[in-house]
This record gives sequence, C-alpha cells and structure tokens, in this order.
Amino acid sequence: MSIRRILICESDSYLSQDFRECLQRKGYWVDSASDPSSAANILKKQTIHLCLWGFSDAEALQHLSQVRSERPACSVIMLSTDSKPSSIVQYMRSGATDFWDSSKGTDGLDSLVDAHLNKVVGDDSQVAQIDFPLANFVGRHPKMIEIFQLIMSIKDTDSNVLITGESGTGKEVVARAIHDLSPRKKLPWVAVNCGAIPATLLESELFGHMKGAFTGATQNRMGRFQLAANGTLFLDEISDLSPDLQAKILRAIQQRVYEPVGSAHSLYLNARVIAATNQNLEQAVKERKFREDLFYRLNVIPINLPPLRERKSDIPLLVKAFVTKFSEQHKRDVTGISEESMRVLMQYQWPGNIRELENLIERVVILKREPGIIELKDLPVQHFKSVSLDRYISSVSFPEGGLDLNEAMNDFENELILQALRKTQGNKNKAANLLNLNRTTLVEKLKRKGLKIAV
Repeated sequence: MSIRRILICESDSYLSQDFRECLQRKGYWVDSASDPSSAANILKKQTIHLCLWGFSDAEALQHLSQVRSERPACSVIMLSTDSKPSSIVQYMRSGATDFWDSSKGTDGLDSLVDAHLNKVVGDDSQVAQIDFPLANFVGRHPKMIEIFQLIMSIKDTDSNVLITGESGTGKEVVARAIHDLSPRKKLPWVAVNCGAIPATLLESELFGHMKGAFTGATQNRMGRFQLAANGTLFLDEISDLSPDLQAKILRAIQQRVYEPVGSAHSLYLNARVIAATNQNLEQAVKERKFREDLFYRLNVIPINLPPLRERKSDIPLLVKAFVTKFSEQHKRDVTGISEESMRVLMQYQWPGNIRELENLIERVVILKREPGIIELKDLPVQHFKSVSLDRYISSVSFPEGGLDLNEAMNDFENELILQALRKTQGNKNKAANLLNLNRTTLVEKLKRKGLKIAV
C-alpha cells in the first residue's frame, strides 16, 4: 500500500487549517509549512507526493523551481486567488503542475488532489485499509505504519515486548495482534490487568496457590502464569506492581520458573510475556519505583503507541470502521457521517484516545433514531465545548517573557476579520454575517484598524 503524503505550503494559518482538515478527512498524511524556505527544507528531507504551494512572490517561485528540479516526481498544485492566465503561466513555468483558486476554499479540492495522487503513486482503491492481516487494525498514519511493520517483523519471535502509551491508545489490541500473528496463535491468550486486582490478591492471581496457603484457600488454584501454558501472557498496567511482586516476576521471566503461593515446588514458565503500561517506566526506574532489571527484561522490544491527537489523519478511517461495526452489532441503519460532524471530530483533542472515539460512535449509533448518516445534531454537546476552545487556542505558544494579552487579542480579532473577508472574497455584508456583527460595526473596525485584503 502506498502512503500518500501531502505538504501544504501556505502562510494563512486559517486557510492552511481548512485545507489540512479537508485532506485529513480523506485519510491522507498531511504536513504544513508557513514559509517557502521551511517548505523547501521539508521537501528536501521527506518523501512528499503532492505539494499545495501558496507562495507566489518572485523569491517563493524561485524556491519552487529549485524544489521541482530536485524532486521532479513531486506534483505541485499552485494555490492563489490570482487566476489571470498570465499569472497561471508564470506558476507553471516555475514548476507548478496545476492551479487551484484558493478563494473557492476546499469545495472540490479533494477531487483534484485525488487525480494528481493517482498519477504519482497509483490508483489504490484499497487505500483506506492498510495491508495488514488483522481487520481490527485501522490506520495508516506514518507512526502506525512503523508499528505495523515492527509487529510483522517480530511475529515469529518469542522476545518479550513492552507496549507503552496513554490510556485508550490500543495497547491490548497491539498485544493481541502480536499473539494472533505468532506461532502461538492457537495456544492460550491470558490477559491480566495488574492495576485492577488488589495487591494482596495479585500474587495468587498470577502464580496460583496451594490449598491452605492462606485463610480462604480451600483448594489448589492455577494462576495466570500456568493458565497461559505455551501461549501468551499479557501483563497490563505493569507499573502498578508492588516491589516484592516485581522481584518475583523478574525471577519468573529471567529463570523461567516460579512457585505458586504456599508451594515448595517450582513450575516452568513457557508463555511469551508481553507487558504494557500508560506510565513512563524509565522515569519510574529513576525514581526507584520500578526495578531497573525488570524494566530491561520486559523492554526487549519496545512499542510506543501515539495518542489519537497525534494521528488525527486516522480518525476518518476509525470512524468508518466503528460506524460499520456498531451498525451491524446494534442493528442500526447508519451509513456514514456528515462533513460537519467529521470536522468536529477532527478538531477535538480526544483525551481518552481511541477508546473515547469508539465509545462515542457506539453511543451515537445506538441513539440515532432515523437511518442515514451521523449529523451534527447527533453528537453530544460536551464535545462542542472543548472543540470551541481547541480550535482557537491549541496552537498558542508563550514566549519566554510572556505576551501582551491586549495585543494578542487585537491580533486575534484582526485575523478573524481578515479570514472572514477572504472567505467571502471581500464582501463586507457576508463577512459581517460570518462574524455576527452589524455591517457598520465591521466597516468601522476596518477603518480603525486599517485592515484590507486584495481581492
């Protein structure tokens, strides 16, 4: 499968964000640059299949010519509001392969992008699904591709694996994939959440116990280590182990033997061990909360899962998979999701990661009364609240000496006004409507601030 990589080169942050969201909804990998030199640097160092170039001054076009000479396979669509034939000819001479009037926004842009990418990397009708042998794996963000490739490379080994990542990123799904692709796939899969079992009971749960070993032990009981036999033992939330239990698990992994509670006889550990945690184990080792020797025993093959906010290009694919899954499971006739709804999902930061997205889609599918696609009104209100903040302040960075709030607010207001004017091609009535202002108020602000755009 070809990963289709797009670079948006545009100084207007709002326009760039619109283009980015439009293309990410199609599942493309998208990066951006706000000036010609940064764009040229990215194009030199990374494989980019398609570039949307929004810089049209003489120096920027020289950058474009140089990039095209060094990366002739990269297709370039020029972004500009200047659609005069003479200007378009100049863009083409500088290396552009096509032109897009950016005043039209994103309506129809995806079709043009598709056409160019099909020429560059081929028409991949299955591009929405990575070539991976397990249906529950959905995603093609570069970080996920690396993880898929790593899983495929270790599937025939018995090495211990440590999976890290925030809660809800899919650590158990990755662990199960490693098991299902391994020679042990027909043997037991045993998962233990070390954080969900009281510390006083966890040793018995893992190693088993003998009759009479403690009060209430009325019969012999097999532990998870023994139940896993020659299969796979998954230890989730490994960071929650007590120091005493860490030492016993280290011995079991290192020497491949352990003793049930109350037994003088050792049993062999034949299972492959995969561990996971949402904590920083390296920091825990430094703070002496986790044994260094156990960490290195577990961390033979490290896999770190990115949070969903860092792989937002996978959201459309995940939503599609979840809608299909829950529509079938709950016998609902939900066929997809609207553009507006997807825009909200793309803007949200997903603190609960994939688990939160999956739960949301299941809830929406169950509660949706009429058949068809998921509309904006179907989404729960709490997601809009956070989106309204994330959309505007997620990119704010504070300089070392702080910033002037009044100046920042004035700059922000200026940007909103200019963006509204660009979106309406300079029509003050329409721009005022977008901003929920009276036209006279907008005109006064323009005069006072000295704002204008070229149309």
